[in-house]
Order: sequence, then structure tokens, then C-alpha cells
Amino acid sequence: MLLALIRPHLARHTRAIVLIVGLQLAAALWVLYLPTLNADIIDSGVMAGDMGRILGLGGWMACAAGLHLGCTIAAVYFSTRVTTAVGHDMRASAFHHVQSIPARELRQFGSATLLTRTTNDVQQVQFLCLAMITTLVPVPILGLGGLFMALTVDAPLSTLILLSLPLVLCYAAFFLRRMLPRSRNFQERLDDVNRTLGEHIAGSRVIRAFNREAHEVRRFDRTNKDLLDTALAIGRLTALMTPVALLVANLSSVAVLWAGGHRVDSGGMTVGSLTAFVFYLAYVLTSVTRATMVMAMLPRGAACAARIREVLDVTPETAPVAAVVTEPPRNGRIELRDVEFRYPRAERPVLNGVSLVVPPGRTTAIVGATGSGKSTVLELMARRLPATAGAVRIDGVDLGALDPVLLPRTVGFLPQHPYLFRGTVASNLRMGRPDASDEELWEALETAQAMEFVQRTAEGLDAPVAQGGSNFSGGQQQRLAVARVLISSPRVYLLDDPFSALDHLTAGSLMSAVTRRTAGATVVMVAQRVDIVREADQILVLDRGRISAAGTHRDLLAESAVYREMIASQRSD
Repeated sequence: MLLALIRPHLARHTRAIVLIVGLQLAAALWVLYLPTLNADIIDSGVMAGDMGRILGLGGWMACAAGLHLGCTIAAVYFSTRVTTAVGHDMRASAFHHVQSIPARELRQFGSATLLTRTTNDVQQVQFLCLAMITTLVPVPILGLGGLFMALTVDAPLSTLILLSLPLVLCYAAFFLRRMLPRSRNFQERLDDVNRTLGEHIAGSRVIRAFNREAHEVRRFDRTNKDLLDTALAIGRLTALMTPVALLVANLSSVAVLWAGGHRVDSGGMTVGSLTAFVFYLAYVLTSVTRATMVMAMLPRGAACAARIREVLDVTPETAPVAAVVTEPPRNGRIELRDVEFRYPRAERPVLNGVSLVVPPGRTTAIVGATGSGKSTVLELMARRLPATAGAVRIDGVDLGALDPVLLPRTVGFLPQHPYLFRGTVASNLRMGRPDASDEELWEALETAQAMEFVQRTAEGLDAPVAQGGSNFSGGQQQRLAVARVLISSPRVYLLDDPFSALDHLTAGSLMSAVTRRTAGATVVMVAQRVDIVREADQILVLDRGRISAAGTHRDLLAESAVYREMIASQRSD
């Protein structure tokens, strides 16, 4: 899973990786040469009292150390650049893929885990890539090269190295088996903390209104404690990893010095050879220790890679089809034929056998009780949700076959809960059409009954908008969202209860202005208040996921008991 995730991103930096491997190879070879020079200085220089020999070999040793240092610094520099680029590419890939995930899957994941997977999980994989690249070449070369050189120095003494390696490797296997489930659990606990914190921030007004601050503090403490316990379990395992490896290394060094001292005393090896052997032993065991440290990061990195892969494996909403329609629909005739929509693992469908035709250039209103499926119908028409059965067509073209680039220019969708982005009024409105002029923005604001309060601000169109539009009231946010849809001038307008936060007077004025602005376009509107949409060309009554009646206001008064009940519930005597 980890290799499958990072391989495409690493493939873009093949030349840099080849350079890194070459630098690491050179650095490893130079450092393997240092103990040989050191042994020669001791045996032929120090023991013989030859100062010239000491100075000459010492100069070569300083040059080798300098070359090793230079190659190592260059390798780390380029490794950091490559892994930073890989992290950037992974974040960008995850972000762009999230934009194409259907709304149903987005709800299943939740914003907290998507945020963690796109940021923290990618960062963990990036750190692991850096550790792997910086140890990819030097660890095997230092380990195997140190073992080979140790064998050439003194083969009998090398058996001590072969005896110590299995101990470290067995503990590494034990460590990995225990670390992997804990690492994945840690990322899940981090999701819970982010989710709890996000809910607390988003619902702070409700929490304060019901005086539930103490309860929320206890709930956050529980999730935070779970994260702490998991982190401590991982920390205890990680804390034992290095001491165990160092204990084996130090015991091996003591054994080598004890056995090597006897061989020097008996004339089996020189003092310089024993010194070189100790260095090669340190290289071998240090390589194992470094590899162990990378393995300590591997379980968490693998768990993070699996979590990122889960998001990337979701089939995009704009998955390619056999024949993509590249010409935008011109009439705006919408047709739903035997459409069914069911949420995953739901007992019954939200919509069942819905068939309707929305004539082009007309206004159609959808009314019904709460939970009857009104918003779901609009989300199917906007391709925010895929129908589980049946077909949704515009001008006879299946909505799934329409080129995704054409969809925003064809369908203008105003969701039930509009969202304003941090920036300015102008930047939010131009999301509908980036090249819109200031005059067109003011015209849209006037139609949406929003020009007055925007003009009252000192900045006008450059008035700041906080995240989520929190510096505007709910009615102001809704009117700005209506203006944003009007700017794009699509063939089809899908408006999901655009008057829910408005008073009757403002809602009536807005309805009249929108009707004049959208003349000639197809308008489908969901509404709770019947008096707002009674002049619509067609009114559809949804009841328990089915269309129970359709017609004009006068027709429905005579034919639909459900419609009459809705009017009676909204009117006084």
C-alpha cells in the first residue's frame, strides 16, 4: 500500500533520486575507507614512530572525511527537496480527488477524518519517505560492507557480529507486529479529537444556550485521553527500540575487545586491525539501529498510507463514461425516469419510482413535508448525488454523460445551507463567473435584494467575508448565495429553499425579482412556504419519496389533499 501510494510521485523525480543514490554510495564508500586508513596510521605510523607517515595518512584521512561529509550533506539536501515535493504532490492529489468525491461518500468520511488524512497522514508518509531515502543506500552498504571488511580483517572474530545480529532482528520483528495496529489506532483517535473539537467550535452557540460547556469539556477529555493512551503505548514501544539495539551493540563491542585483546596478545592480529574491526562492528550495528529506527516509523507511515489510499480509491463522481457529451444543453428540459435513491445500508429508499418532466423555460416548485425527499431531487438534478436506479436527463442527455466542465455553466445550484468563503463579497460572487464585471455584480445583488446592505459597508464589493459568512446574518448569507448563482446565468436554476431565512416581505420581493431575472431559463425551486411559489408554472407535491400530485396551484387545491393540508397548516383563519 505504501509503495503503491508513493511510487507515482517518486517517478517524477527519477534524476534527483539517481543523484541521491550516487551521493550516498560515495559517502558510504568513503566512510568504509576511514577505518583502513586509521589502522594503517596506528600500525605503520604510531607503532613505528614515523611522524611523516602519520601526517601523510592523516591528510588522506581528513580528505576522505571531508568528502564523506560533503556527499552526506548534498544527499540530505536533495532528499529533503524530493520528499517535500512528494508531500506536496500527495496533498494536492488528495485535495483534488476529494473535490470529485460524491457527496454521499463525503458524508460517510466526514470532514474531520478528511482533514487529518490530507494533512497529518500525508506528513507522516512524507517523513517516512525522507527516512527511507536517506537510509536506502548507506544502511545496506555500511552493514554489508562493514561485515565484509570485518571478515577480511579477522574472520574468527567476525562470528561475534553474526551472533548479535539475530537478536536485533528478532526484536525488530516483534516491534513491528505490535506497532502496526497501534499506529492505525492513533490516527483514528486523532480523527476523533479533530471531530470533537470541530463540533464544539461549530456548535458553540448551542452549547452555551443549553449550558453544556462542562459536558463538552468531559467529552473532549475522553477523546483526548484515548489519544494520549495510544500515544503512550506507541512511545513505550519506540522508547525500548533504541536502548535494546544499543545494548546489543555495546555488549558486542565488549566481547570484541575482550576476544580481540587476546588475539593481539597472541600475535594473531595487530592493534590497528583491532581498532578497524571495532569501527566495522560499529558500522554494522549502527546500520541495524538506523534500519530499526526506520522500521519504527514504518507502521505509522503504512497505516497513514492505507488511510490516504482509502480516500483515493473512492470512485470520483465525474468518472469517465463511454461517450462524454461536450456540447452544453440549450433548452434545459429536465427529465427523471423511475428514479430511486437509497443511502448505503438504509432500510428504505429516500426516493422511489420518481418520474417527472420539468419543461424548459418554466418555473417548477417542489413542496412537501420535511423528509419527503425534496432536497434529494434537486441534488440528483445537480449531479451531487448519483441515482441508485433510473435516469436523470437534461435535453435527453444522461446527466452522467455530460462533460463535468459544462455542468456549472448548465446548472446553477443553490444548496439548502449555502456557504460563503473567506474573502470579499466580490470574490464570493465571482465563484459563479470569474470574469464578471462590477456592474454585473451589483445587478445580481440588486436582484437578490442584497445591494442595500452591501452598499452600507465602507468597502462595498470589497467588504470582507469571514469563513462561512459568519459576519453576516443568515438572511444576508442566503441573499448573497442567490446572487452568486444568478451571476453564472445558467440554463437551469436549482434553488433549494432560498427563502428559509427571510421574512415574508423580503421573500416576496426576492421571488418576484428572481422570476424576472430568470425569464426564459428553467427554474426548479424547493420551498417550505406555499404562498411564495403559488404562482409557479408547475407545483410538484412530494409525499414519502413519491410524487403524489402535480399541477398548478388551483389544480392542486382541487385534487391534492396533501397540498390542502400544507396550506391549512401555514394559514390562520
